[in-house]
This record gives sequence, C-alpha cells and structure tokens, in this order.
Amino acid sequence: MKAAVAMVLEGADSIRNVAKDTGIAKSTLQRYVNKAKHAQSTDIRLKPAYDNKLVFTNDEEKDLSKYLLTASKHNYGLTTCSTRKLAYEYAVHNKKNIPSSWTHKGTAGIDWFYGFMKRQDQLAIRSPEATSLSRATSFNKNNVGNFFDNLESVMKKHNFQPEQIFNVDETGLTTVHKPPKVIAGRGEKQVGQVTSAERVLVTMCGAVNALGNSVPPFLIFPRVNFRNHMVQGAPPGTLGVAQKSGWMNGEVFIQWMEHFIQHSKPTKETPVLLLLDNHESHITVASLDLAKSNGIVMLTFPPHCSHKLQPLDRSVYGPLKKYYNAA
Repeated sequence: MKAAVAMVLEGADSIRNVAKDTGIAKSTLQRYVNKAKHAQSTDIRLKPAYDNKLVFTNDEEKDLSKYLLTASKHNYGLTTCSTRKLAYEYAVHNKKNIPSSWTHKGTAGIDWFYGFMKRQDQLAIRSPEATSLSRATSFNKNNVGNFFDNLESVMKKHNFQPEQIFNVDETGLTTVHKPPKVIAGRGEKQVGQVTSAERVLVTMCGAVNALGNSVPPFLIFPRVNFRNHMVQGAPPGTLGVAQKSGWMNGEVFIQWMEHFIQHSKPTKETPVLLLLDNHESHITVASLDLAKSNGIVMLTFPPHCSHKLQPLDRSVYGPLKKYYNAA
C-alpha cells in the first residue's frame, strides 16, 4: 500500500492504473492518497486501529475465555447466543463503552463474537455429547479415588500380571450398517448405500486383557432359539446364545462367565482380575459364587463412570464399530 501511495504521489502513474496493477480497490487507494497528502508524508498508518474498537481489555477477554472453558469442562458449555448475552452482561457490569446495537438487542454483536473467537485460539465451537446428570455428577474425585484405592489393594494382594487383568463389557452391533463415506458425483442431492433390510441388534460381550489378548466373542441374538448358522464366519471360538430381548441378563452372564473360564483358565492358585461395570446382571449371587469358586476377582467401576474409566469403551469399541460398518 505504501509503495502504491508513493507511486501516485510521485506522479509515476494515475490512481486508476496503479490500483489496477496492484489489485487494490481504487476507492481505498484514493483514501490513503488523500490521507498522505494531508499529512504531507507517505509514512502513514495503513491498518485500521482495531484495538481502539475493542470492548474488553485482553485481561478481561482472558477471564471470559477461562469462564467458558470451565463451564464446558463441567458439562455446562455455553452456546453462541448464551456467550453473546454473557459478554453483554459482563460489559454492562464493568461499565464498558459498548455499541448502541448491544444495548438495543441486549446481546453482544455477532461480529464481536467471531473476533473474540479468533483472538482466543484455545476456544472452538464444538458439538457436545449428551451427558446425563447421573454421569456428570458421579464422575468425581471421591468416586474415582475409591475405585483406584480398591484396584491398588487387589493388585498388591494378588500381584496380578498384565495377562491376568481383564476388562469385560457389552456393545450393540446392528445388521443395518452406518455406511462410511463413499465417492459420488458432486452436487448429488442423495447418495445411497445398500445394507440389510432387517434391523437386528446383536449384543456382543467382549473381554480383553492388559496385554491386548482377547477372549473369543460372545454374541447374544434376539431370538427364542439359537441356530449354529448365526455365528457362521465369526472368529474361531465364538459362542452364540439366544435371548428374547437380545440383551444381557443374569442367566446369560453366567453362560458368558463359563465361556470366559474355559478360555482364560483361572484357578484359585492363579486368579485373574475382572474389571466390569456394576450392571445388575453382572453381580448376581450366582455369578459371584461362580467367580469365587474359579479364582476370578471381580472389581466394578463406580456407577455411571464407565464412559470415562472402562478401557473397552475408551479404546476398543469405537474402532470396532468403525471397521464393522466399513466391512
């Protein structure tokens, strides 16, 4: 811009031609040429004084950013509209000089919001996961601390090695896949992908130890009677059962435990540690007796905390479903 202004002032070319050659808008170049003539110098400010138009100081914006991050971490993140209202109330409380449009609408402007987001690069607009109040309140320092105290206690008592520490959990797999992204024509309004016509939700109960070795899958089909063809093509050792609803219950969990004992071969002399959630089907008297008589030490996660603590939830079932849908 300075070079363009200098060319015009030195008479090297007209404003129109310089603007065309440099790609600068003619009206913009004309404005800066007039400014330079008035100042009798080409050493002029060529950037708008954005800092003079900021409503909040840097420290105030950092405080606002810190509040937004804290609210998000507590599962009470603010939406764009809520953030703009908060900014307006914050400005009024601190007696800031605000635009009249803020006062008229009772909220900060959308331009201010986007500028604020650019200045605070640690913030981003994200789509939150729906989190129940039980999960939000149960995952706390006391509950998590008690779980790890119990884990430390059983580890010291039995000196479990990685191959002896198992995590078990269920997940649902539907026959109607969620198709992955495919290549299609640009501008197509709708792109289809052939999948199963009958929606069947099959529950898979999986167990993996700390070394990454797994027990063959245990599949629960929503059927009255089980047929061997239901597990055709499944990994070797897969066991399938029928249960009317297709969900885990106390009786089916006993069948899974017998399957687990068969493959992990625990004994009272060489016990294994089984980490699992505290669903009622997992902690029946029959399952506890079977575990005790076969050298299985069961330790449950705190209620409503498996989404944060369960290894299978955190690192296995997500990739499993991704590859399952792509198959």
